[in-house]
Amino acid sequence: MPKVGFVSLGCPKNLVDSEVMMGILARSGYEITPRADDADVLVVNTCSFIEPARKESVDAILEMAEHKKFGRAQKLIVAGCLVERFRDEIREQIPEVDAVIGTGEVEKILQACKGQLRNSSAESPTFLYHDLTPRILATARHTAYIKINEGCDHPCAFCIIPQLRGRFRSRRFESVVREATNLAASGVREINLIGQDTTFYGEDLGMRDGLPLLLERLAEIEELRWVRFLYCYPNRITTKLLETIAQHERLVKYLDIPLQHASRSVLARMKRGSHADAFLKMLERIRRTIPGVSLRTSFIVGFPGETEEDFRVLCDFVRAAEFDWMGVFAYSDEETAKSYACDGKVDEETIARRRDALMAIQQRVSRRNLRAKVGKTFTAMLEGPSKDTDIVWEARLEGMAPDIDGKVFITEIAGVTDAAQLPPPGTMARVEITEARDYDLIGRAVEIVSGSAAIPRDTPVLAQPFPILA
Repeated sequence: MPKVGFVSLGCPKNLVDSEVMMGILARSGYEITPRADDADVLVVNTCSFIEPARKESVDAILEMAEHKKFGRAQKLIVAGCLVERFRDEIREQIPEVDAVIGTGEVEKILQACKGQLRNSSAESPTFLYHDLTPRILATARHTAYIKINEGCDHPCAFCIIPQLRGRFRSRRFESVVREATNLAASGVREINLIGQDTTFYGEDLGMRDGLPLLLERLAEIEELRWVRFLYCYPNRITTKLLETIAQHERLVKYLDIPLQHASRSVLARMKRGSHADAFLKMLERIRRTIPGVSLRTSFIVGFPGETEEDFRVLCDFVRAAEFDWMGVFAYSDEETAKSYACDGKVDEETIARRRDALMAIQQRVSRRNLRAKVGKTFTAMLEGPSKDTDIVWEARLEGMAPDIDGKVFITEIAGVTDAAQLPPPGTMARVEITEARDYDLIGRAVEIVSGSAAIPRDTPVLAQPFPILA
């Protein structure tokens, strides 16, 4: 059977789509290869959220087109969000592309590889995978993402996700539980629930408190160590949700709440609502209900009409909120977003200056928060050798989400004198923190708490990070 190589770009939600496509192909006998020069078919799963992501996607497509022209590959398939925006342009301008499949056509990857996909659809995406859908995990063996819903109905002026992913739709409760149970049985020890708005989970199915109920059920899966969810919408963080997180040991004490801004006027123009004082009260309630909780957020700077006073409000808020983790995005003027028609556009130089200034504030906050951990001991998940050197291992505390937050660099593991004694990734250990950097920690593992009990999977697992083509 032909060999297929994947490049997967963008967010974890896109990664899950790539894993599903790989699973569908592997079930039909295709071999997944990490080498572009060894592939008969090349698939680029694209991102199109903002301009830098589109450029990265186009560059990857053109690079794979070169492999097709001068290498072994006979087919080039483009998938994902870029297709939802530029389906016809991709076909017309890059003749090396043999097929395009959008975010709602993931299940058609087999037809595309066989050359049987004649006309892909431009309709609004409706695809939603389930627990019986084949998947090949591309994450490390001990951790996995589960997409619990797809699409979005929020009217945020800066966002084009509803155009790329369709209307909001939740997976069935038992389907998610079965997938998590199966993953745990295969050796996964950390589950990260994802979706455009995980806090809205189940409402379209008539469920009340859908996310807290799901979390309670997943917390009963004994093989799991950590269950986390990402992408909370701030006005949907209920008392029930917070109390559920606080009550269950397996539910990590961590919330990811993209607030986007803190100025009342900017948030109003964004069609988000709220303001800094309300956010501070919300954060106080979260910290009171979940002692020791880690908080992550993200902001957009340079939204049309953002004044220096608006930016000052945002800076003051970041100082007061003291988030553990924070990302800052430069506003991207997307033609199909509602904000494209707004006046008061901010120039690129000002946007860059504001982004750097806000990150400098957060850098000081992060350094102070992490220094407070020096000399203390925490439970951590051992990840395996560092990508830079096998002398140092990497680990994460429960307040560190994979791929986006900081890490703990382990310089010593108690009782280990040679490589044969190293514990498998996913092992839980007590780690004493010896040093803090701006966004990372350094420590030594003083005690192994529990092994990963990892069970080898029947299907191949491709190592991070993406792109998986060498």
